[in-house]
Amino acid sequence: MYTHTLGSLAMSLLLNGNTILASPMPETSQADARLAKRVQLSPEYPLHTVPLPIPPIKQPKFTVQNPVTGQDIQYYEIEIKPFQQQVYPDLGPADLVGYDGMSPGPTIVVPRGTETVVRFINNAELPNSVHLHGSYSRAAFDGWAEDTTQPGEYKDYYYPNSQSARMLWYHDHAVHITSQNAYFGQAGVYIIHDAAEDALNLPSGDYDIPLVLATKQYNADGSLFTTVGELNSLFGDVNHVNGQPWPFLNVEPRKYRFRLLDASVSRSYGLYFVDTEDTATSIPFQVIASDSGLLEHPAEVTQMYISMAERYEIVFDFSDFAGKTVDLKNVVGQVGGIGTDTDYDNIDKVMRFVVAEETSAPDTSVVPADLRDVPFPSPTTDAAIPFRFSRTNGVWTINGIAFANVEARLLANVPLGTVQRWELINVGNGWTHPIHVHLVDFRIISRVSGNNARTVEPYESGLKDVVWLGRRETVVVEAHFNPFPGVYMIHCHNLIHEDHDMMAAFNTTVLPDYGYNASVFVDPMEELWRPRPYLLTDFESQDGPFTVQAITDRIQEIASYSPYAAADDEA
Repeated sequence: MYTHTLGSLAMSLLLNGNTILASPMPETSQADARLAKRVQLSPEYPLHTVPLPIPPIKQPKFTVQNPVTGQDIQYYEIEIKPFQQQVYPDLGPADLVGYDGMSPGPTIVVPRGTETVVRFINNAELPNSVHLHGSYSRAAFDGWAEDTTQPGEYKDYYYPNSQSARMLWYHDHAVHITSQNAYFGQAGVYIIHDAAEDALNLPSGDYDIPLVLATKQYNADGSLFTTVGELNSLFGDVNHVNGQPWPFLNVEPRKYRFRLLDASVSRSYGLYFVDTEDTATSIPFQVIASDSGLLEHPAEVTQMYISMAERYEIVFDFSDFAGKTVDLKNVVGQVGGIGTDTDYDNIDKVMRFVVAEETSAPDTSVVPADLRDVPFPSPTTDAAIPFRFSRTNGVWTINGIAFANVEARLLANVPLGTVQRWELINVGNGWTHPIHVHLVDFRIISRVSGNNARTVEPYESGLKDVVWLGRRETVVVEAHFNPFPGVYMIHCHNLIHEDHDMMAAFNTTVLPDYGYNASVFVDPMEELWRPRPYLLTDFESQDGPFTVQAITDRIQEIASYSPYAAADDEA
């Protein structure tokens, strides 16, 4: 069952908050000529003239009863299809490919403990694989890079949603073309909420807004520049928020919760806020959550780094800025010298907030001093296992191994339920790597930089699933490898690096007393759960495999194997 996924060598392994006042903006050294801004390559775009679009909330088509637990499973359908977007008002449209023909895709919001099945239907021209980033999905539903859905096929992804409240996101993960698929639009927000978080009375409803950041580059005719052929990075020179270049958002003078995601192919950010009448002084804001949910306490800062695939949730209070405008900006000078990102004209600008004179209703939301008790893994004293991220003979590798090396790419066997420390090492000074470990939430133990004094940031104090390795940085993380056995991925989330071939596998091994049939769902290429072909006419008429009965039968078949029993026990 494993050989086509792991190779023969892998098979042998399987068997053996303090308050911070407003502060001056950080200075940027001009000693290095690389820090100078470059002229924008894309056509000029009028800044802050188009309102921020907010992706719609996706509704389930219907619910199916889980035959084992009796609980409801929500069923969704999302079609991956091409569409056009008029990005530049006076140029031609950009050809994109998105979930339900939009980018970002629709937002899915589910309560904790409610399982979902999302059927992704490939009506595009390239293969896809969907990863629900931040979910401890079983390996067969995790978006293994080689588990691709071809055009004319669909796949049912079954998600547990039993983790604590958090912002996840779903995006493409197809081997060697992830950057192209994601860059052209395949990314969307997925939110789990729970009663404990809901009871905190944080800003909610219209005052809880996702901000999906990305940079892109356009051709002279308004079409989208491509990632095809790029081997290093595509930083882009046009900042987007929710698919719109340099938008504005009308806000009230009150608190807002912003859920930030860096969905860029290669760009990292150093974000800060300024009053447009005082651009030399940054405004404090509160970071309340990271990748894997709420922090223990809000971290009040004046600047926050966010790299590819990282999520941070912040609360910004516009109360003192009634009738004014506030800009969200980006630190230049290669992200303050931590990154290697190319700086272009206007890359320091992200979006603008236009603050009304008064609120429509009193703001009763609060940011509690205590947000939650974070379930950190039990500390271990074992030595950290090293993973070196570098370039080997022109190929992006982990420990000198490329993902294409099927015989050697399984780099770790981790006994299920154990806690390990992994040492993530960026050996280079000419690149950076945001590292994502699938399946687990981890705690950042330490950061050592070869270039500066950067350590663990105050907003990195919670649980995460991505950590940014700046130039010559080494970070130690600690993770509880639970609750499922299976083969999962670790990789750089600079999608150019991932595609060329900075990705590897690890295996959480099966314990003999696991208590139920754990062999199914361990192999991400298990044939039972692979994509299936469909006829477009059946999809359009909701016939064949798209009838309610056919879908119900399929969902109940998957659920009958109890793939998430271990998560239910843990919760």
